[in-house]
Amino acid sequence: MQPLARRTFLQGAGALLGLPLLEAMGSRSLYAAPVVVELPRRMAFVFVANGVIMPHWKPTSEGPGCTLPKTLAPLEKVRDQLTVISGLAQDHARAKADGAGDHARSASTFLTCSHPRKTDGADISVGTSIDQVAANLIGSQTRLPSLELGIESGRQAGSCDSGYSCAYSNSISWKTETTPMGKEVNPKLAFERLFGGVDTAKAVERDFYRKSILDTVASDAERLKKNVGASDLRKLDEYFTSVREIEQRISRAVDDNQRRTPTMPAPKGIPEKLSEHIDLMFDLLQLAFQTDTTRIATLMLANEGSNRAYREVDVKEGHHQLSHHRNDEAKMAEIQKIDQYLVERFARFLGNLQSTKEGNGTLLDQSMIVYGCSISDGNRHRHEDLPVLLVGRGGSTIQAGRHLSLKNETPMANLYLSMLDRMGAKQDRFGDSTGPLKEIG
Repeated sequence: MQPLARRTFLQGAGALLGLPLLEAMGSRSLYAAPVVVELPRRMAFVFVANGVIMPHWKPTSEGPGCTLPKTLAPLEKVRDQLTVISGLAQDHARAKADGAGDHARSASTFLTCSHPRKTDGADISVGTSIDQVAANLIGSQTRLPSLELGIESGRQAGSCDSGYSCAYSNSISWKTETTPMGKEVNPKLAFERLFGGVDTAKAVERDFYRKSILDTVASDAERLKKNVGASDLRKLDEYFTSVREIEQRISRAVDDNQRRTPTMPAPKGIPEKLSEHIDLMFDLLQLAFQTDTTRIATLMLANEGSNRAYREVDVKEGHHQLSHHRNDEAKMAEIQKIDQYLVERFARFLGNLQSTKEGNGTLLDQSMIVYGCSISDGNRHRHEDLPVLLVGRGGSTIQAGRHLSLKNETPMANLYLSMLDRMGAKQDRFGDSTGPLKEIG
C-alpha cells in the first residue's frame, strides 16, 4: 500500500476538501515499519479590543502552579498548555508625538510591531504583520498561505480614531506596509474559502439545493476508505461528522436570518447570537488547522474601539464606552464580564484542539496560539505589561503551564521572532525586536 501524501484532497463538484493527518500518510505498507511523519506546526493570533481589567487577568504568583485569576479561570482545563506572559510591551502603540489614537495604534501594531502613519487618507502605512511574514516564507506549503477571520466587519477608508484611518482599527493582518488583509466575518463565506473549489457555478448550485460538501466528494471519500485502516476510518468518520455539523449550523444561521423582517436583515450566514458566531469562526479555524489547509491564521473578536454591547452576559452599555471607566467599580465589573465571556469562548476552542488527536499528541500540542491586544488598561490606554496568553507547546518547544513574568518593556516582537523560528521561518529581526524570547522554551 502506497502512503498517502500529506496534502491529499477529496474533490467534487465545486469542492476541495482537505484531510486530517492519517496513519496512512506515514505507512508504506500494512507490514513495513511506519515512516516518521514530521507534524506541521501552526500559529494563530486572536485579538481582543479595548484592553482588560488587569487585576482579574494577571496571576499574583510566578512559575508553574500559579492560581488562575477570575478572568482566566475558564482555561483551567488546558492549564498545562497555557503560558500567561506579563511584561510585554508595544512601544509603537504609544503616541510618539502623534497625539490621540491609541485604539487605532493598538490594533495596527499588534502583529506589525511598527508605528502607523497618522492619516485618514489613502497614504496608510504601518508594517508587514508577523502572520504575513510567515505566510511569505512558508505559506506555499499549504493550499491557503494564511487565513484571516473576524467577528465585526469594518470599513477601510475614512477616520475611525482621532485622525487615524479605519484600516488601522479594523485590521491586524498586513500583507505589506500599505496593504491590510481583508478579514472574513461571514462563516458561510469562510467555509467556502476553506473547502470550496474553483467551479463557482457548481458551488452556487450545491448551495441552492442544500447539498452537503460531503455529498460532492463522496466518490473520492469511498475510494479513500478502501485504502486506510480501522483507526483512520474512525478518524475520518469523526472529521466528516464535524464538517457536516458546521454546515448544518451555518445553514440554520442562514435560515434564521432569512426569516427576519426585511427592514433589519442580518448578513447572510452570520448567526444572530454572538456566542454562536464566535464559536463557528473558532470551529472553522480548527478545521483549517486540522486539515492542514493553512498553518497561519488571525481572528479579531472585535474591531479596536468597538462599542458593542454584550447582552449575553447582561452588559448593555457599549464596550469602548465602559473601558473609560475612571476606576468606577461597577463599570470595571461590567468589563470583567466581557473579558471572561471572551475567554470562555476561547477556552472552548482550545478544548477542541486538545481533544483532536494528531500523531502521538494533539492538535494543540503542535500549535502556538497568541491571545491578547496592545492595550492593557483601557482607561489609561497603557501599552506595557500587556494581557498576553500563549497557548500550545509548539511541537514540544515551549515550556507551558506557567506564569512567565518578564522584565518590563520586553518587546512583543521578541515573542513573535521566537514563534517564527519554530515555524521554520527564522528571521534575525522583526519590528522593534531585540532578540528571540528564549524564556518561553
